[in-house]
Amino acid sequence: MATQSTRGLTLDLRVERFPYHQPFRISGHVFTETALLVAELSDGGHVGRGEGAGVYYLGDDIDHMLSEATRVRGAIESGATREELQHLLPPGGARNALDCAFWDLEAKQTGRPVWSLAGLDPPKALRSTLTLGADSPENMAKAALAIDPEAPIKVKLTGDLADDIARVVAIRTARPDAWIGVDANQGYDVDTLAELLPVLVSTRISQLEQPLKRGREADLDGLKRPLPFAADESALSLADTASLVGRFDIVNIKLDKCGGLTEGLAIARQAKKLGLDVMVGNMMGTSLSMAPSWLVGQLCDIVDLDGPTFLARDRVPGVAYRNGMIDCPAGIWGS
Repeated sequence: MATQSTRGLTLDLRVERFPYHQPFRISGHVFTETALLVAELSDGGHVGRGEGAGVYYLGDDIDHMLSEATRVRGAIESGATREELQHLLPPGGARNALDCAFWDLEAKQTGRPVWSLAGLDPPKALRSTLTLGADSPENMAKAALAIDPEAPIKVKLTGDLADDIARVVAIRTARPDAWIGVDANQGYDVDTLAELLPVLVSTRISQLEQPLKRGREADLDGLKRPLPFAADESALSLADTASLVGRFDIVNIKLDKCGGLTEGLAIARQAKKLGLDVMVGNMMGTSLSMAPSWLVGQLCDIVDLDGPTFLARDRVPGVAYRNGMIDCPAGIWGS
């Protein structure tokens, strides 16, 4: 559906920072907060909101996002539409914030929720993973016992083979019946990966996310995949999707990577046509980020939308996590 006319819009941009409960460690990085670009589009009677967390490994930080969004402010306030936004900005956090603000504004202008505007069925609560940041095997096993017992578990690895093996074994021992996926965040090469894979099989790990560095996808050609491989850093946008076939089994869609709900939905639909499973993830935003991602999740096989659980505070109202599920009340966004 075409977006509503944007004549007479005003765009407000601001930076908001949300600290974590505690530092969060993955391969090569430790995070203590999420800095968000918040975009608000107003037609004088309605306001649409969106937020972007950016893509840290691409240099898409808060300064870059703010610069990018400011660069297109004039075009948007002069009447550029959501469709035109896809060409005004490349994929990234700034376009995500603006794209989601356009969707939210259109919902309020038309009186139709975004799921209806996007051609989706009425949304439902989704089972979502809860993530364990990299730590000692003992601490990660304790954390696995402390989280919601009905939630699937996602485990962050660091690329240190011996430590990662110990982490996986400890968590599986602690949670013998849980669904467990691991995320290497580009931490491995083909040689160390060959040593890791038998352990993942023996501990009944359900999927391996992004084992190799972005740009090394060809190293996976001909490699037997004894469990599903998910592409994250290797799958930034719709343009990457076709190249994943034969190397990965799952594409992880994140709205900050692809630049918003518009392209996120397009990736989900294209991936399924190509025979790939679909996952939705997040870049540790607030519930304002989870709400549009939750709509993408309605098309997905795997959902990883636990970002707000790491924040010392979230927006109110916020998404709800209970019994292993994420649910998104209509008042958060897009209604």
